[in-house]
Amino acid sequence: MSSQVRELMASGFGQLRHEPTAKRIQAVLGGETVVDSTRAVLVWEPRRIVPSYAVPVEDVRGELVPSGSAGDDAGDDVGVSLGDLTALRVLDPRVPFTAHSAEGEAVDLRAAGQVRAGAGFRPADPDLAGLVVLDFGAFDAWYEEDEQNVAHPRDPFHRIDVLPSSRQVRLELDGQVLAVSSRPVLLFETMLPMRYYLPRADVTADLVPSSTRTWCAYKGQASYFSASVGGRLVPDIAWTYEDPQHDAAGVRDLIAFFDERIDVVLDGQRRARPVTPWS
Repeated sequence: MSSQVRELMASGFGQLRHEPTAKRIQAVLGGETVVDSTRAVLVWEPRRIVPSYAVPVEDVRGELVPSGSAGDDAGDDVGVSLGDLTALRVLDPRVPFTAHSAEGEAVDLRAAGQVRAGAGFRPADPDLAGLVVLDFGAFDAWYEEDEQNVAHPRDPFHRIDVLPSSRQVRLELDGQVLAVSSRPVLLFETMLPMRYYLPRADVTADLVPSSTRTWCAYKGQASYFSASVGGRLVPDIAWTYEDPQHDAAGVRDLIAFFDERIDVVLDGQRRARPVTPWS
């Protein structure tokens, strides 16, 4: 019997997973390079959907000491439900690094004259012996080779395809048309719903710039818009990438909406709203 690859990938969410990377990984703190490794490993704790960098302890230029903090609870009720993907509640990047779902020891990092509480985790798993998993957010900057990375480590099994299309897209909310386009750019991303990026001229909704910014390891920094719909302002319903990373260069300055919160009619067929961490 054939297996769907998506289901095979999701079946591992409940396990501690790792994958070596050939990339040189560096981290900066207080203007100093405090992590420099060509022996890094990507580690996914159980239920984590994005990886963390782990490096041999000797590749950290600082002191790692047992943490005085107990950390956060990563019990089975923590995280978001993605019923179409797994029965587990998954730990997306909004769940802090200090919420561990694997056995091991939390450690503080003392480096560059600073202390980062709970910035490291030493898994008890023998396959990861000698490694310390590091909190991406506890450092000022990370580099893969000489390119700065943002948001979180890149997953080697995660990809983005950006394709121009002539499919007919109509976006609505509460019966009000937000956009109509026959020239969308479609963005396909592993384990996420297809996104429709539209020229601004095809967006009929009143968009109000928001101060919200988010960062994606694959696409870069997103700027958000609220939309005026039926006399009310719907916050942060759309976004754009003004200076995207190279993987997403094809959606520069185009507008996308959260399919999770609006209605999409594609080629005359109304689509079900997807369930994601942004639902």
